[in-house]
Amino acid sequence: LLTPGPFQAQPFLVAGTAGQDRAAARSGTNPLTLGQTCPGRCARRSRGLSTHGGAPLLQMGYANPEQVGGGLLSRLYSRAFIVADPQRSKRLVFVSADIGMVSQRLRLEVLQQLRSKYGGLYGQDNVILSGTHTHSGPGGYFQYTLFWITSKGLIRPALSSIVNGIVKSIDIAHENMKRGRLFINRGTVENSQINRSPFSYLKNPESERNRYSSNTDKEMVVLKMVDEDGHELGLISWFAVHPVSMNNSNHLVNSDNVGYASYLFEQEKNKGMLPGEGSFVAAFASSNLGDVSSNTRGPFCASTGESCDNPQSSCPVGGAAMCMAQGPGKDMFESTRIIGQNLYLKAKVKTCKPALGHSFAAGTIDGVGAFNFTQGSVEGDPFWDQIRDQLLGEPSNETKACHKPKPILFSTGEMTWPHPWHPDIVDVQIAAIGSLAILAVPGEFTTMSGRRLREAVKSEFDSHGTRGMNVVIAGLCNVYTHYITTYEEYQVQRYEAASTIYGPHTLSAYIQLYRGLAKAINATEELPRGPEPPLFNVTTLTLLPALGVESAPANKNFGDVLEEVRQEYREVRGEVAKVTFVGGNPRNSAENATEHNFLTVEKYSSISSSWRAVLNDASWDTRFYWSKGSRGQSNVTIEWHIPAGAEPGVYRLRYFGHYKKRLLLLGTVTVPFEGSSSAFHVAAP
Repeated sequence: LLTPGPFQAQPFLVAGTAGQDRAAARSGTNPLTLGQTCPGRCARRSRGLSTHGGAPLLQMGYANPEQVGGGLLSRLYSRAFIVADPQRSKRLVFVSADIGMVSQRLRLEVLQQLRSKYGGLYGQDNVILSGTHTHSGPGGYFQYTLFWITSKGLIRPALSSIVNGIVKSIDIAHENMKRGRLFINRGTVENSQINRSPFSYLKNPESERNRYSSNTDKEMVVLKMVDEDGHELGLISWFAVHPVSMNNSNHLVNSDNVGYASYLFEQEKNKGMLPGEGSFVAAFASSNLGDVSSNTRGPFCASTGESCDNPQSSCPVGGAAMCMAQGPGKDMFESTRIIGQNLYLKAKVKTCKPALGHSFAAGTIDGVGAFNFTQGSVEGDPFWDQIRDQLLGEPSNETKACHKPKPILFSTGEMTWPHPWHPDIVDVQIAAIGSLAILAVPGEFTTMSGRRLREAVKSEFDSHGTRGMNVVIAGLCNVYTHYITTYEEYQVQRYEAASTIYGPHTLSAYIQLYRGLAKAINATEELPRGPEPPLFNVTTLTLLPALGVESAPANKNFGDVLEEVRQEYREVRGEVAKVTFVGGNPRNSAENATEHNFLTVEKYSSISSSWRAVLNDASWDTRFYWSKGSRGQSNVTIEWHIPAGAEPGVYRLRYFGHYKKRLLLLGTVTVPFEGSSSAFHVAAP
């Protein structure tokens, strides 16, 4: 584990939660909190749950229309940290949320709620919202048109669930302040990442590449928080890796490898607590992960097993669709565990109108695209260009010239119906806490672009007398603008370059802006706020069908058992207790119960003659699967993957759900129900 040296301590005020009730801890929308501060500075942190029910929302990240939510593997959390300097009345909020990215709409609605509650205390200047970039969370929380395509529009319940979860996590942090200290440390993480576009990386100048030992950033930065008595309150870890251990065939909502790292750390520190309970909060936040994959075995052809580590990521048989990255585990669940555990153990010039290139449609080795698109395309395809021109209009000559050598597939900056497809106003932000500078970047910086940005900002601080600053990139903050490559990487036009929507000089523009922010911080001067981003007058525009009335099979009720558990299991790895119930759509619970837990694993105590929940739906060893049938019927299967070393005894699996029912006078109502398996024994091997 990273252990900070005393010379790195920064005195701060700290806020921590003494505890929270179990209902709030297991809520799908409510956050938990904690924080910290010390003489002259204040900090506090909080954790919040922010899971939408999953089914049948499309998941956000791979842009795969077939990847709809079908159950729950782990909860999604909002983890909030507040640092304050009481002498100067300065505050900073940093939130790491288990979502794909922070959309502009999401940030604006969070700021609206904070303004209504706290006035000017928390606002645009001192709130950073960062997404972990899990590809297994819900979509539907964007106001720009492009993102509606794979999410079926702006889905109000999903957006509200995330907004409310983030705000609640900040609320709880706000209510808990302690004096304390902050520590900064760095360490190297091995065997957890590869560069998924090494051919692009090699286009960077050799002299620049020679300054680094690897084509990925292996350094982890940890900000640790303790109170005045030395009690640990929490930490934020920044490390550059894509949370794509769970691939695009997954249908279970989960926080992927970085979420598993948080889970392990919080379970260790909050002994005897269920996930989501306890005062210690650990956020494993995103950084410059743009070209960094967690699938460390690299890309292989699914059809032949041979490597497809080539500039086009294509296979001889089946083309790019057959090229998928693998590992390090035997399946995506084991890979998530391995990468998450690695992170946990170590922590212990002119820009263009936005446009996406042909290689954007090719996808990456972590999740391939559709049709015959390949990475590394620097020329258009007459067939697809003709379809684009007929359906969306031809890009202007100015935009084509500005984006060269990118062949434009979608000229999103020139597409305005029914709303703009991409933002043209982008937030840039730096927050300084003692010797730590957090660069809140609005997208996915590649390895080398992140290095250039950090060095430029550090140089700016050094040149103005603030030496020794620890500069860290917090990725996917405040508004999503896809990827940011170096100018050299842009020329290769792999996926990341095709997704650098503001053209080849995007990085140069960001470096200029962030240097200006660093200079202003050194001079303690106020900068003009700049243009305000639009908050479009749209609340819900979705193709997602409304929830309908549901029914149970003949002679069955909701919550009845369809397939029962066995009478006995052994506490050895590989044993799975499984039960199937007559179920209801999980969206009913997410949209009608603000604090809801879908399942528990309960152990019987012969001493008290009572059952006690030992695991819930946020526990990594539980799985919740929902499958939709016909005529308004559906099933729910709950699994407990019994770990080696589980305590022998009598257990049962319980299910908590809601279904929609039509009443003659009241119309459609939502009715809660529950079900339970038979008791079963877990015996020693």
